[in-house]
Amino acid sequence: MKALEGKIALITGASKGIGRAIAHTFAEQGAQVAFTYLSSIEQGEALVTELTAKGVQAKGYCSDASNYEAAQVLVENVVKDFGGLDILVNNAGITRDNLLLRMSEAQWDEIMEINLKSCFNTVKAAFRPFMKQRSGAIINMSSVVGIKGNMGQANYSASKAGIIGFSKSVALEVGSRGIRCNVVAPGFIETEMTDALDEKTVQTWRDAIPLKRGGSPVDVANACVFLASDASAYITGQVLQVDGGLLT
Repeated sequence: MKALEGKIALITGASKGIGRAIAHTFAEQGAQVAFTYLSSIEQGEALVTELTAKGVQAKGYCSDASNYEAAQVLVENVVKDFGGLDILVNNAGITRDNLLLRMSEAQWDEIMEINLKSCFNTVKAAFRPFMKQRSGAIINMSSVVGIKGNMGQANYSASKAGIIGFSKSVALEVGSRGIRCNVVAPGFIETEMTDALDEKTVQTWRDAIPLKRGGSPVDVANACVFLASDASAYITGQVLQVDGGLLT
């Protein structure tokens, strides 16, 4: 039996990169997949086609996870369209890097709205179906920089550290209802974003990693499958680093 057979998952920010890999891997493991996108309409439509070709139900929703009302409507629509909700993966996020001396208030606020507040929005919306059925798996995407910090990313690091504290608190609050909440903290993952970096910079990152390679989006997706499945039924409030040993 596949690890997520019969489960219904909602993944935010799944039109590309890590989110897209999570959607594909969940579908391969038997999950029905709902996902959000914001500006990448063509990629979102293509993803629906790719997922349904794997024999699962899939639907994309153009929705802004940083908007509280939109998140409420999103979850309501997913439950209506799919008949329920079992897994929530908060993957939506952006970067607005700058040294703190040069960072604008807008750069700080935008990161907090999209990276951190979006988790509050969607998790709170998902509480209703999760509590009703007394089960649910929440996976919030953080980063190793939320653990160790990084120059030029005070805003991003703070948002990702906030996700960890938020998730641990949620785990304590709703564990008695059969709801689990965990965090995945990726390290250097090679995606479309890293493709823009020069090879020397990328190789410097690889050399600093004990496994001597950057991670792939599928590496992160596999960790999410574990935390979403019954294989992790006794795990909650934890941070799973997917970093090749970078912070070891």
